[in-house]
Amino acid sequence: MATSPDHSRRLAREPLKLNSARGVVRLKGSTLRPSPNCQPGLYTEEELKPHLQRPLQDPMAPGADGKPFVLHRMSLKERKEYSHGFMKNQFNQFASDHISLHRDLGKDTRHPDCLKQTFQRCPGLPTTSVIIVFHNEAWSTLLRTVYSVLHTAPAALLTEVLLVDDASTDDHLKTRLDNYVRQLNIVRVLRQRERKGLITARLLGVQAARGEVLTFLDSHCECFPGWLEPLLARIVEQPTAVVSPRITSIDRFNLKFHKPVPEPYHYSRGKFDWKLKFGWEAIPSRERKRRKNETYPVRTPTIAGGLFSVSKSYFELIGSYDDQMEFWGGENLEMSFRVWQCGGQLEIIPCSVVGHIFRKNSPHTYPNRSSIITRNLVRLAEVWMDDYKWIFYHTNTRAASIFEKSAFGDVTERRKLRERLKCRSFSWYLKNIYPEAYMPDISAVKYGWVNDFNN
Repeated sequence: MATSPDHSRRLAREPLKLNSARGVVRLKGSTLRPSPNCQPGLYTEEELKPHLQRPLQDPMAPGADGKPFVLHRMSLKERKEYSHGFMKNQFNQFASDHISLHRDLGKDTRHPDCLKQTFQRCPGLPTTSVIIVFHNEAWSTLLRTVYSVLHTAPAALLTEVLLVDDASTDDHLKTRLDNYVRQLNIVRVLRQRERKGLITARLLGVQAARGEVLTFLDSHCECFPGWLEPLLARIVEQPTAVVSPRITSIDRFNLKFHKPVPEPYHYSRGKFDWKLKFGWEAIPSRERKRRKNETYPVRTPTIAGGLFSVSKSYFELIGSYDDQMEFWGGENLEMSFRVWQCGGQLEIIPCSVVGHIFRKNSPHTYPNRSSIITRNLVRLAEVWMDDYKWIFYHTNTRAASIFEKSAFGDVTERRKLRERLKCRSFSWYLKNIYPEAYMPDISAVKYGWVNDFNN
């Protein structure tokens, strides 16, 4: 295991404090103060060595170097395994099970600007807890996610990996998993005995986390070399930034890892529509012109919400998650609006690359799924969208019904949070952060909807 000289005592921390300026969360003092023992210069390669070295790789092994898994002929038994695994997980579990848990993704193919990037010892990079929520995840994808963190994250910066079980029912995720992770030392399993969903499970992980930065990953990811340091370095530069890696695809059919290319890349950023659905779009020309090289962050109106890092102190200061949202859905947009309106910023860090298996359909079910997601969206609309909420209700009759019946729960505490943080209006967000958004005539929508409601 690599260690850096007295890292735990080199960084002194101050709590985040709220500044009274309207719409801006400023920090009184820095969250990262160099201690008297702070050593000048740059981190060395030795200081950034990972927690675990990968075992020797067979370049001809299935999926080696991020290549696709290929099996030309399958027996009847193998075809049954393939069908069962795909139906259960909505990705090729058969391929995953035949690829090494320690898969090496090969040569670092990021842009040369990323390869030249260095990191200062003063004030230094903060420590992080990696939080991974899972529910009935395949053994191989879950463990490959864990090992990809341990094989790439600098040991001096990685406090722990917290696996939060959202009441899985698969036998392999119970005692077998507990016994397996004991050998990994810094990996712990936390368990929700009752299925409560992603939001509550992540908050359980946050409560247990000891790192200075929270890093959230999904349970079917692989981390590319050098992914963690750029995220942590940006949080040092801007403690109110919520930063996401550049998320690349791991093919759900053959598990090919789509590696970054060394040429300048046309990046995408997060968006939303008035049905409050998240999506991706090309970054506008003004954003492209703002960036001086490939290490510069990409500002994004919204984030996907599955993979990101944030200062733990800042996460708690701005209200973490709305803990009255249920299961999953809408929490990424709620955080996106809240962070921007309350003085923070959302960024994608191009030099940080993490692969993710994107599934066409979720394999997991929970009661009244569609209604629960809509209820979550109504909660965020009622707190953060001001009169623009009428556009959402006009496009979503179920949301309108939930609003009319006041069936979205009590949002008093979230409104008090907005007032306490002196957050800006949704109109400010649209004008300054997402001016490219399609804008219906809000007065006509509101008038028409209210008249229809009265009738």
